[in-house]
Amino acid sequence: MSNITEIQQAILALSEADYLQFRGWFNELEWAKWDRQIEVDSESGKLDFLVTEAREAKEKGTLKDL
Repeated sequence: MSNITEIQQAILALSEADYLQFRGWFNELEWAKWDRQIEVDSESGKLDFLVTEAREAKEKGTLKDL
């Protein structure tokens, strides 16, 4: 499989069981990439504004519990 069209066709040809297995694997791959991106962004300081906003909301008494 060398291109997207072939990959798409192969996915569409999967049995239901194989598709569910593929989907589970692909979702895990996406979550792992997302987790890594969050980690990189956190380490670089890109998410510091979220901590600042949360602290400010807590000080104002507007912070909501999840």
